[in-house]
Amino acid sequence: MAFDATFLSAVLDEIRALGDARVEKLHQPSRSTLVLHLKGRQARAKLVIAADPAAPRLHLTASVPENPAEPPMFCMLLRKHLLGARLTGIRQIPMERCAVFSFRCTDELGDQVEKQLVTELMGRTCNVYLLGPDGKILDCMRRIGLDESRRPALPGLKYAPPEPVSKLDPRTLDRDGYVNLLCGPGPDLLADRLMEGLGGSSPLVCREAALYAAGATDARIAGADAGAVGERLALFFREHLVHPAPYCYMVGDEPKQFAFCPIRQYGACVVFESFGALLDRFYGQRDRKDALRQKSQGLRKTVNNLCQRLRRKLAVQEQELSATYDRERLRQLGDILTANLHRISKGQTTVEAEDFYDPQMGTVQISLSPMLSPQQNAAKFYKDYARMKNAEKELTRQIGLGREELRYLESVLEELDRAGSDQELEEIRLELQAGGYVKSDGGKRRAKQGKLPPLRFVSTDGWPIYVGRNNRQNDELTFRSARKDDLWLHASKVHGAHVIVACAGAQPPDDTVTQAAQLAAYYSESGSGRNVPVDVTAVKQVKKVPSAKPGMVIYHTYRTVFANPYPDIVTDPLNVEKKKETE
Repeated sequence: MAFDATFLSAVLDEIRALGDARVEKLHQPSRSTLVLHLKGRQARAKLVIAADPAAPRLHLTASVPENPAEPPMFCMLLRKHLLGARLTGIRQIPMERCAVFSFRCTDELGDQVEKQLVTELMGRTCNVYLLGPDGKILDCMRRIGLDESRRPALPGLKYAPPEPVSKLDPRTLDRDGYVNLLCGPGPDLLADRLMEGLGGSSPLVCREAALYAAGATDARIAGADAGAVGERLALFFREHLVHPAPYCYMVGDEPKQFAFCPIRQYGACVVFESFGALLDRFYGQRDRKDALRQKSQGLRKTVNNLCQRLRRKLAVQEQELSATYDRERLRQLGDILTANLHRISKGQTTVEAEDFYDPQMGTVQISLSPMLSPQQNAAKFYKDYARMKNAEKELTRQIGLGREELRYLESVLEELDRAGSDQELEEIRLELQAGGYVKSDGGKRRAKQGKLPPLRFVSTDGWPIYVGRNNRQNDELTFRSARKDDLWLHASKVHGAHVIVACAGAQPPDDTVTQAAQLAAYYSESGSGRNVPVDVTAVKQVKKVPSAKPGMVIYHTYRTVFANPYPDIVTDPLNVEKKKETE
């Protein structure tokens, strides 16, 4: 991604289009995020400021983030000073990811004063400052002590802007300026030279400039025609700095990179209608995934602990089972003692006798319990032999059940990875509660939600394809919703979703089967691999084992196809939003 100074400049131009906007509302959804509701001359808009070192950004947004029940103190201070204020100016520190918003406010005496909201979006030093008319800090989002940095951030201190960028400004360079940059000292890689010499440009943009000017992202300066390359660089930056556009490289429906210029190094890219819409799409999808990951953290930790406990239990049981394989020697020792009862008297601790099970007829020393009679000592060996024989049967049964339970819990972890909404997480929680793995919420009332349907897609040939979201829905889809002569698919020997092609006994086209197999591979544990084996059979061949865990099935008649997990070629215009939520 390339939220550099030039990208910020284009975003600020969109905000300036609001005109003389007034602050209607102000929220702080998270520790590092502010949302200002602005009313402009033509329309209302929401400005989001995220001073998050992992994802710093600033843009107009259409989303409505959830607000905490208790607003933070910094939010309360901003409301006191900025609610009702007019946005009178926006400026940017040259070649820096720092924007200054000027507001015309009314102070306690009713006088008009100017206050500034400064947003610094520079990596680890991200911060938001509220400055008074005298330029002093009224407060800031992240306070920095006097001994922590050369730029402390505390109320009452004079605000010190970032140090000026000493690099060249690409807006002011012409062909000769770029030629001088290429002929001067520095790295031989063109992209590295641009990154070192130009201000306000990200590595992604510098690689794009090298690709445009020299034909490759790893082009070298040595041996190149400096005049021709310099002219191409001047043309590239003049074109895209004057007319920036919101470009985004997508993989399927997922945005991967964005910039203010075309991203040709990865392939074709998409142009969004606005910079705000691009950033909404890019960060909104990622924020939803992060939020779901945090919400599922408790369930994931519980299931992981259960899996680790089961693995330890299985290891102990397998060790005990291996010990039962030597039980035959106990029966042999009992036979030897029985044949030598006349030589043993009560109170002996050992006896040495001929081992008639040894081909060499050697002797064996057998330990005895002095508290038992000779007959009781022999019976003890037979009893231990019978106990270990029964233990083998029971341990084999218990290990089988334990492995089945472990496979089920691992499938729940895979479900949690695929969950795309709060309702899917709630269904997984209910599934675990029904299985006794998670305690009930004690009658806590939850908002009633409709039953979540399976994912629905339509192949390019027009055949409907259904995908189960979780184990319980897999059972519902396979054994209740699907017809016996429909087609059933599942990634081979790994956890994943049940996929149904609703064909009612007809033979679907090969492209439809391939696309269904791609979905089965994508919504499985092997979703990030290639050439994933997928089993294909009729629904009637799939059986549910009595008392088996949800989603656990068996089948014997099937064929296996190989598919790459790229379901973006499967479209359903009526349900495209559901598909986006799950991905």
